[in-house]
Amino acid sequence: MSKIYTKTGDTGTTSLVGGSRINKSDAILEVYGTCDELNAYIGAIIAEENVPFLTDIQEQLFIMGGILATPKEKYEQYWKEVSWDSFLIEIEKEIDEMAEALPPLNSFLLPQGSFIIAKAHICRTLCRKLERRIAQFSSENEHFLEVLKVVNRLSDYFFILARYFHYKFEIDEKCFV
Repeated sequence: MSKIYTKTGDTGTTSLVGGSRINKSDAILEVYGTCDELNAYIGAIIAEENVPFLTDIQEQLFIMGGILATPKEKYEQYWKEVSWDSFLIEIEKEIDEMAEALPPLNSFLLPQGSFIIAKAHICRTLCRKLERRIAQFSSENEHFLEVLKVVNRLSDYFFILARYFHYKFEIDEKCFV
């Protein structure tokens, strides 16, 4: 059995895709660390309510994390076949299907109501955090621009998912006017 610990990070460095090593305090780790954090919170939603599309999102976030952990010069070697177009379409389809069942919203929605609703809002805010982190690097790495679009759409998805959970579980939305 192979061991989980490698001890290669014991001195405060970690490796990127392709093998180059950077300090664990490097800002790029905040980017793909936030992606990983989002993925874990999605798992918490799945543990409470099986929404099959959430597993699709988790799989795409692993690809995204890999892209975010790849130096620009290594992108073509590892990710040249990746396209986000069909996933963006799928996200929008999921949003539209849930939104059809929801009443219009004319004020700010407070992120509360139940644990699962709060978790969906945490995922939404993690998407926004991830967007900010990616935006810091998108001028240095044009491949991040497509990832940025996906994360932007995912924040919309999690907002609608939270609202949909209000609807599905018959929990009133608490709005702030």
